[in-house]
Order: sequence, then structure tokens, then C-alpha cells
Amino acid sequence: MPSVFQAIGLSLYHKLYLEEAKMLCTVIICSHNPRYKALQRVLEALKNQTLDLKNWELLLIDNASKKSLSEQYDLSWHPHACHLQEPKLGKLNAWFLGLKESRSDLIVCVDDDTVLNEDYLEKALLISSEWPFVGAWGGKVVPEFEVPLPDWIGSEVWRLTVIDVQEDIWSNLKDDFQTVPVGAGMCVRRLVAKEYLNRCMKTGALSLDRSGTGLSGYGDIDLALCAVDVGLGTGKSTKLSLTHLIPAARLTIDYFARHAEGDAASLLLFRAMRGLPLHYDGPPSCLDKLRIQWHYIRKKVPLQRRRIHQAHITGLEIGFKKAHEYLKRIHQ
Repeated sequence: MPSVFQAIGLSLYHKLYLEEAKMLCTVIICSHNPRYKALQRVLEALKNQTLDLKNWELLLIDNASKKSLSEQYDLSWHPHACHLQEPKLGKLNAWFLGLKESRSDLIVCVDDDTVLNEDYLEKALLISSEWPFVGAWGGKVVPEFEVPLPDWIGSEVWRLTVIDVQEDIWSNLKDDFQTVPVGAGMCVRRLVAKEYLNRCMKTGALSLDRSGTGLSGYGDIDLALCAVDVGLGTGKSTKLSLTHLIPAARLTIDYFARHAEGDAASLLLFRAMRGLPLHYDGPPSCLDKLRIQWHYIRKKVPLQRRRIHQAHITGLEIGFKKAHEYLKRIHQ
């Protein structure tokens, strides 16, 4: 496809000549100021997929990047690839554009720092056939660290989106996240994606996901649970695996503290929007604070872990206020 078409969004070529083609799946990449080499690796992995290029489409969505992605990344190697632009900042704004322009019944969400195993798309289609009762699924997320992982991170490594899948699991439970896939590499059926689009328009759930450098979240969890809303389930499969490219900037206490606050705040707002119990007893009392400090001293908790915990508490306070405001607004 001529490169000039890639720079103008969904090209005339794409509309006129490919309209009749039935794609087996659509890969959507939403990106805002990506790390150049990381996204290059993501695209190279897609180029090497075992699934024939003619059977799937690729949509690379530039979400208000400082430098146009169409000027940096060549997609001419793919017969059904297209550059799209979403000027309104926010990952879900970009994702919705991809959903509207996609033509397949299966959508695979790929981040600009996630490198798919070469059989990922082929296996995603296999799972779609084997699990017709599951509407959203994912797999392993294996980390690749730019620098060694600091010792103080310990069990907090989950904040870097590291997922291990030991067995194939699925459920149709709304309040059990064990089977719910994360956004990186999530495979979602079109009817589930459309349900999520309708849900966001009604509830304002766009506020759950990340925008720019913010670390709010749970938009991907909300999307996956729309599978349950339409009578299907969520699952994780051992057949799927990808590599998450984690830069040095995410292995800092500043990042972990910001994530802890943003994640906790988003969790309570998410639960309120989903009609789930909030599980929040209010801010810690003076006695609770003393107990926490004693725990830190007795267990010799590293200063970094203390800061993460305190950020989590702050996030819960912020999230409870947002959740209360949301519940008050919908009941007016």
C-alpha cells in the first residue's frame, strides 16, 4: 500500500478495495509518544506472525503524539495495515476509534511495549473456536527489564503487569479477577467490545483508563467484564504469551508510588461503577497509623515499600470520594 495512504488515517484504498475482505482478526495498537525501539520490536513481532498477513488487519493509532507515528513507522509490509489519528488524549478514545474502523469479529489489543509470540494471533483464533463461551481472554505476560529489578520491589512486581498462567482457566463471575485478562494482549469478541462502547457512553467509564502519563486504570478490566454482561465469560490461556518491555523509568519508587495511588483510586471508582461492594472502612485512625508504623519497624519494611503503602492509602481516600460522588450523581 502506498505510504501516502498511511498518513491520512483510514485510507481510500482501505475503504474501497478491502471492504469486501473478511478479516479473521484485527490488531489495534494505541500509542502516545512511544519509545521508538520498543514499538519497532512490537511491529517486527507482528510482521513475523504465523498467521498469514492476508487474514488479519493492523491499525496503529496515534493518540496525540508529539511526533506523528506515520512519519516514523512504515507499515507498507502489511497489505491490510493503516495509520489512524486520534487527537483527543486518552487510551480508550484511541481504542474506540480502532473499534469503529475494524472489520473483524475478533479484536486483539496490543500495547506499544508488548511483543507477541510469533504464534499469538494463530492461537488467539484457536481459543476463539475452542472457547465459544468466553468473550475476553489473554495469557502470560513475561517481563523483559531494561535494567535489573531492584530488590525492594518484591511482591509489588505485579504493578509492572507481570502475569503467569499455569493452567487454562475461565469463569463468568463479576467479582473474581482471577480469570480476567489485562489489557496487554487481550482478545475480545466484537459484541463484547460494542457492549463496552455503549457502557462507556452511559456511565462515563472513560475516566477509568489512562490518559497521557496518568496512572489510572481498570478500563481493561471493565472491558473484559462486559463479556459477562453479554452472557459470556473471561479467561486466561497457557497457549498465549507475550513479552512486556519494561524501561528503567518504571523501576523507580516514584513510578511505583504513583501507580499505587492511581490504582487504588481507580479500583474504588471501578467498583462503584460496577455496582460492587467498595470494601473501604475509611481513612486510618491515629491508632491505626501507630500500628502501621510499628509494623514497618518490626518487619524492617524498606522505605520504598512504606511509601508504596502510604500511596495506596492515599489512593483509597481519593477513590472513595470519587466513588461517593459518582453514586450520588447517578441517584439524583
